[in-house]
Amino acid sequence: MTAALLAEKVEVVFDQFRALKGVSVEVHPGESFGLVGESGSGKSTLLRAIAGLAPVASGSITVTGKPLGRRRDKAFYRQVQMVFQDPYGSLHPRQTVDRLLQEPLAVHGIGDSETRIRRALEEVGLSSGFRFRYSHQLSGGQRQRVAIARALILEPSILLLDEPTSALDASVQAEVLNLLEQVRRDRKLTYLMVSHDLAVINHMCERLMVMQNGESVEQLTAADLVSHNVAQDYTRRLLKASEGFVRVG
Repeated sequence: MTAALLAEKVEVVFDQFRALKGVSVEVHPGESFGLVGESGSGKSTLLRAIAGLAPVASGSITVTGKPLGRRRDKAFYRQVQMVFQDPYGSLHPRQTVDRLLQEPLAVHGIGDSETRIRRALEEVGLSSGFRFRYSHQLSGGQRQRVAIARALILEPSILLLDEPTSALDASVQAEVLNLLEQVRRDRKLTYLMVSHDLAVINHMCERLMVMQNGESVEQLTAADLVSHNVAQDYTRRLLKASEGFVRVG
């Protein structure tokens, strides 16, 4: 089976600082794979390297068997989309929801925008009444739903999720996570998801990689988390910090 995403020995360097130190990960088609670790562990940097937002000094990245160069073309963004951590900063304040959803379709020369917009909004639980609102007229959870709809509008097969609920109130986080899981099942998507929260990763992902200081510490299954079947002390510390919150309802 060809991997949906394959990163091999990826290095990212910022001003002589090695943010990623030869990290490798393989994500299977239709899988939800998690990257977990403390702040500064390199998990978001790996996501950005895949998206073409961080410079890869060495190593290789392939998507469905196709090696990626230094630049990402339109074909890549038709296949891979990213949802960012901050719904407040990821939406243009002077654009309506309708304009935000129309824009990627126009860039890629895709017609039938009415059908796609209606479907995307419906999937994220927003009525057509939201189409002509601005981001400041939305709650944090609604903004993130719009960001997810925008990521879905091009009908990609892979979503890169960078802490998609960490900026939301606790009461809203579970709703958005359940929404993402439903969308993945309905569209048969592949997820690569970053979180510092093991409970979120346990809820969303079949497998995960623990990262520390730009390196892979170990790879586990969600079942390993529940049974505390881990090999590294660093992972045990993360589990202890999440004690009592291993499951998300």
